[in-house]
Amino acid sequence: MSEPVMGVGICRPPALRKFALLATALSLLGCAVLSAPALAAAAPASDIVYAVESAKASKSLMLDVVHAGKRLVAVGDRGHILYSDDQGATWTQAKVPTRQLLTSVFFVDDKHGWAVGHDAQVLASEDGGVTWTKQFEDLKRESPLLDVWFQDVNSGFAVGAYGALMATTDGGKHWEDVSDRLDNEDQYHLNGIAAVKDAGLFIVGEQGSMFRSVDWGQTWEKLEGPYEGSLFGVIGTAQANTLLAYGLRGNLFRSTDFGTTWEPVELKAARGALEFGLSGATLLDDGSIVIVGNGGSVIRSNDNGETFSVFNRPDRISVSAVTAAGNGNLILAGQGGVRVTSLTGASAENGKNGSSQ
Repeated sequence: MSEPVMGVGICRPPALRKFALLATALSLLGCAVLSAPALAAAAPASDIVYAVESAKASKSLMLDVVHAGKRLVAVGDRGHILYSDDQGATWTQAKVPTRQLLTSVFFVDDKHGWAVGHDAQVLASEDGGVTWTKQFEDLKRESPLLDVWFQDVNSGFAVGAYGALMATTDGGKHWEDVSDRLDNEDQYHLNGIAAVKDAGLFIVGEQGSMFRSVDWGQTWEKLEGPYEGSLFGVIGTAQANTLLAYGLRGNLFRSTDFGTTWEPVELKAARGALEFGLSGATLLDDGSIVIVGNGGSVIRSNDNGETFSVFNRPDRISVSAVTAAGNGNLILAGQGGVRVTSLTGASAENGKNGSSQ
């Protein structure tokens, strides 16, 4: 690896790439061998192994954090899922039926959410993240799902390693492998999926791969992107047809026509151009955008992504995800757990563990 980015190394067979960086973890967590895609049901209740309760869970590696209504929900290492009802001051550990690394979480409302992770696992919650059930896993894949997105309580997609694209139309009771909808012969890892205002869905991944859908995932068009390195995420702005794609070494690109054309966005840090990998983003209620990454990078835009202010936290702790705290602050998730910080990222305080379910 040329840069210590927030990625998981996935070891490929010799005929494919030797390895790829996936924007969902902080260290090399292991090698995965490519296997034929095959759907598998969740384990019987008697075989379920739950995440270990830990008083230090809020300070362990956390890879994503989102809102379930006013509640905050974070996911990360060892199957840890935490939730907070006091804007991140304290966190409660949920009872979770896995000990695998969880990479992403998404809620469509204050009750219904899904989390994905290693072993192609999909977990679901119907009570705002307090309790979870395992909907799906595929041990034969030996590779992770990396992002998840739902249109409503029924229709959703998950993307992951080796070009995995999975779909459900019944809230996750059944999942279908629809990877063949993508023109992705090399099975590039898919790192992020997001909705773009008044346009459709967009996927980014390894080797600068990009795909867009104008019919919300039924058909996909492969695009020629502006960059040949790994893209770790994508986010739609408050402006119609406008999105940002971000990845290795501070590379950030903006499109105002749903990915047909792109312009690089210049990021200037205190000591020159930002060269840390970018791994997570959020669109705030006021339309501003915050993107975070390695080296304590926190960048913010108030003009739909045309320009950004750049701040690198003094502790240089890598950050994987960000969302609004609900009180004018931000919640950062990453190395060292979940933190409350100002809108600039300049100050931060670790959240404290409360009770466990």
